[in-house]
Amino acid sequence: MLRNLTGLLYGLTLALATPALAEIDADLLTGDMSKLEILEPHAPAITAFVDADGEIGDLSMYHGQVVVLNFWATWCAPCREEMPSLQALQDLMGGSDLEVVTMAFGRHNPMAMKKFWSETGVTSLPLHVDPASEMARGMGVRGLPHTFVLDRQGRIVAQLIGTADWAAPEMLKVMEAYLAE
Repeated sequence: MLRNLTGLLYGLTLALATPALAEIDADLLTGDMSKLEILEPHAPAITAFVDADGEIGDLSMYHGQVVVLNFWATWCAPCREEMPSLQALQDLMGGSDLEVVTMAFGRHNPMAMKKFWSETGVTSLPLHVDPASEMARGMGVRGLPHTFVLDRQGRIVAQLIGTADWAAPEMLKVMEAYLAE
């Protein structure tokens, strides 16, 4: 009895502490979104990256925004397939409240990255690199593409391993729930 009550109180506390998570309707997690795994909110271990100009950046620059953080590589065929939908998500919802952030996994030639962008129709996503894959390892990336959702406090709240249509109606509704947090 006490164990059940403790579990119930923990669940209620989590739901109240993270209202958007509680509002995500299981009916939205269909199709590609059935692969979206809701996680216990936690801060990423490593947040530093290198931008396309070779400057050091940090995920903290997106604090206050919901971030869709996508790990990809120029040699990854599924990444090539998925990237246009990430651009579409940015076009539809990106701005001061939501940002799609791309993170090239491992060492990448900036010219090859720009060619990849051109070939996949990407026009406004940032070119960031995790050159030693430290951020990816710290987040538990287990294959590419691997996408995380970070809440406005910079905590990882969900992940999706593999490709997805990030501009699908059910994903837009999921993003709206995170934005409502």
